Parts: sequence; C-alpha cells; structure tokens
Amino acid sequence: MRYIILVLILSTLFSYVYFLVRRHWRLFNFVIWNPKYSWMLGAPLLLGISCAGKIAGFNRIANGSLPCSASLGITGDPSDVQTKTEPGLLLAGGSTDVEAAMKWFLERSGGGDVVILRASGSTGYNDFLYKLGKVNSVETLLINSKALAQNDTVVQIVRNAEALFIAGGDQWNYTQYWMGTPLNEAINYLINKKKVPVGGTSAGLAILGEYFFDARYDGITSDTALQNPMHKKMSVNKGFIQSKYLANLITDSHYDQRNRQGRHVVMLADILQKQKKPATGLGVDEKTAVSIDEKGNLIVFGSNRAWWLKSSAVQPEIFENGKPITWIAGKRAVAYFTIMATPSGTPAGNIRKMKLENFEQTGYMWVADGKLTILPKPK
Repeated sequence: MRYIILVLILSTLFSYVYFLVRRHWRLFNFVIWNPKYSWMLGAPLLLGISCAGKIAGFNRIANGSLPCSASLGITGDPSDVQTKTEPGLLLAGGSTDVEAAMKWFLERSGGGDVVILRASGSTGYNDFLYKLGKVNSVETLLINSKALAQNDTVVQIVRNAEALFIAGGDQWNYTQYWMGTPLNEAINYLINKKKVPVGGTSAGLAILGEYFFDARYDGITSDTALQNPMHKKMSVNKGFIQSKYLANLITDSHYDQRNRQGRHVVMLADILQKQKKPATGLGVDEKTAVSIDEKGNLIVFGSNRAWWLKSSAVQPEIFENGKPITWIAGKRAVAYFTIMATPSGTPAGNIRKMKLENFEQTGYMWVADGKLTILPKPK
C-alpha cells in the first residue's frame, strides 16, 4: 500500500510539473539554464519527493535506515519502531533452528524490528521469524566487507534493531570483516547499552564468547588438534563480542555430532597457556539452543545436549608444537556437565552464579599423548 501511495503522489507531482513546463516553456527554459534561478525549480521538486516518502510511510529513511547494498530484503513493516525490549542471549548449536528458543528470543524484542547479520547466504530467516513471532519486521543484512561494516546506514539499521541474530556461515568472515569496526561497536551497544536480545547459531554462536575459535585457517578436527595443540589451524582469538555473561568463555557448535569435545579441550588448554587462568567452555549440540535471560538464568531448548566445560588451573604437562597434547592433571583436567534439552526448555541453573542444575551427566575429561578420555561420574 505504501508503494502505491508513493507512486500516486509522485505521478501527480510530475504531471503537475509537466503541465507547467508545457504551459510556460519560455519561462522554464530561462530558469533551468540560469544558475541564479534554477534552485527555484529544484528545491520544490526535492521537497516534494521527500514529503512523498514521509507521507507514504517510509519514516525508516528519516531514522537513518536508507536502503543500501547490504540489505537482502525486509519482511514486514519497513518503518522503524521503538519497543520495550528485554535483554537476553540465545546460543544455538546449528542445523535446524529450535522454534521454542526462537520464540523466546522474539518475545524479548517487544514486537520490534529484528535484524539478521550474515556474510554469506540469503533471506531464509525473514519469513520464518516473521511468521513465528509478533514482530514489526525482519531484515537480513549481508556484511561481506570491511567497507559495509563501516557503512553509516548499515550501522544505524543495526543500532535501531530490537533484536539481532547472527546466522551461520564462516566465523573467519565475521572476524575479518566485522571485528574492530563500527558494526562491532553497534553489536556491543545492543547487548550492553540498549539491552536487546542477541543470538547466533553455528558460526554466529562461535563469535559470541570472550574467547572464540576464529577459523582463520579453516576448521580443525578434534583428532588434528589433539595431535598438535599448536597447529596453525588452532586459532583462538579474543575480544570481539562483549557480554558479561559470556566473559572468560569459549563456545563450540555442532558439538557431539562432530565430536568436538577434543578440540574444545585443546582450546581451553590454549587459553590456560596464554592467559594463565582457567576458562569455561560451552558446547551446544545441533537442534539445541541455550537461552540466558537478564538475571543469568539458563534454559536448554531442543532435542540434544548442552555441554559445560570447566578448565582446571593445572597447566598441561605437554603442550608443544608438533607433539600430541598431554593434559591429565590428576585425571581432572576439565570437569564437564551435560544438560539434556527438551522441546519446551530444561531449566539449567544460573550462569551468573555458575550454579548449574538438572544434569544428565557429570564427569572429567583429560588427554594422554593425544588421546582424549571422557569419564562420567557414577550416578
């Protein structure tokens, strides 16, 4: 309807101009070629076009969200709204999205504008999320260059969002294009100042922790990481996204399905080696998502597991380039806890207090000469 109104207004405006030109051709010819008077024709035209846009309802333009090459499309109302939001984080493990978790995420937007960030792919989330929850709009931005991550319009669209979700893909693209840019600042603004829900899946999950595997030299399997903890591909980075509940934490996705426990243990050993302090890990299985509300309360949605890993403070016995890692620490190198998801969500404790609950399994992990042992505690 807005586009029809816009076309009608502009058609009327240009018809009127055409009529004046035909009626007063000599005067028009004098004005258009005389710099002293040409503004008299240009200014009303520009004003008319501007007013037409506002009358038609395109007030998102007035708020800085001009159409740009980064936008793959918007579903819903293109006008910007401001709603009361609730902060929260959604950490999804990849594969099929968990509808109950996404509904939790959308509800916290207060019915506002949802922005999807990605560096590849298309608009798959637009219709899915717009139909799933009551929101004003869902817009996908494809940010695949530093230039776009520094673009004022892109940054303003993100800052105006009432919810932000980072799609899967390749986290090295997110790192090389977004990290340290105004877009990066806008994401942190949403989390820490505006306090809107922010989430990510797969590669989008990978970058949310204080520490993150950046995949600079492609992915790495657990076997390769365990056989050489200083392998070129074992690239652990720090300081992209800032969230108080994800401080001193490193995530991983597609967890049990791709046997990522081993490489996750090596990541924790790498952090302990470099930072001289133990860190925490969160591994999320496919078709599973972990929500964190403003108080730090945890819920695990879906059909598989969330894995919590807590590193000991004991340094690995062998952590050298080209040699298999050994990190035994009295067979307590890393404590782990699994929580089984449910479709409606399993309460899992509080991350602020680091008190977890509803464990499915607890135990320890350690590595001897590149071989990972996962030993559950007897129930």
